[in-house]
Amino acid sequence: MLIDKTMEKNLSFGEQVIAYNKQLHYKSELPESFAVINPFQQQEETLMVMERFYRKFYADHCHRKFIIGIKPNRHGAGVTGVPFTDTKRLKEVCGIEMKTAYSHEVSSVFIYELIAQYGGAASFFSDFYINSPFPLAIIRRNERDKWVNANYYDNKALFNCVKSFMVTTLKKQLTMEIISDRVYVLGKKNADFIKQINKEEKLFGEIVVLEHPRFIMQYKSKQKDAFITKYLEAFSS
Repeated sequence: MLIDKTMEKNLSFGEQVIAYNKQLHYKSELPESFAVINPFQQQEETLMVMERFYRKFYADHCHRKFIIGIKPNRHGAGVTGVPFTDTKRLKEVCGIEMKTAYSHEVSSVFIYELIAQYGGAASFFSDFYINSPFPLAIIRRNERDKWVNANYYDNKALFNCVKSFMVTTLKKQLTMEIISDRVYVLGKKNADFIKQINKEEKLFGEIVVLEHPRFIMQYKSKQKDAFITKYLEAFSS
């Protein structure tokens, strides 16, 4: 269901995001051993802190640049409902405390060091909106019969199942005050699939590809400062 455009004009950017998040529901088929978890339905406090975040930092009608991740991480947005934000950064930087959960996510560490160098949370979030083409958590059952994180591009059949949903969610997000002529996509493999969708749907103009924070922190942590500089240069060009 699309967000009501008449209602949307009367909502702040933050209220539009809240309405978008609340209506998210994946009901299509998935390949065997894959499942989708909606972080906005997993516990009441996730929904509450997500609403507090967007009302605090997005209570306006300003246009923002779009940073596109992959999907919620179970230790970041999978807990807080806020992309690349674990409970530690949510409390210490954003001033919003979760009382029923605690999480630490390495991608959040990178993003919030980037935010600090940009000028702080208020400045960063007034200029940027972060979300994903698949805004719900994907998990798969591994060979040891345990559920683990998965990405929409990990399996061709999975991508074919979720592609239509991804196109729909991207289009819904573009009904907000998002600058679409230049977007920032995190992760090279993610970018390949976003480019494929964009070729068909013509959603964005220029696509700027940046290394994903998880990759940087896991494999290039000694070069973290250089990557932060690369991000900042990309944002300012």
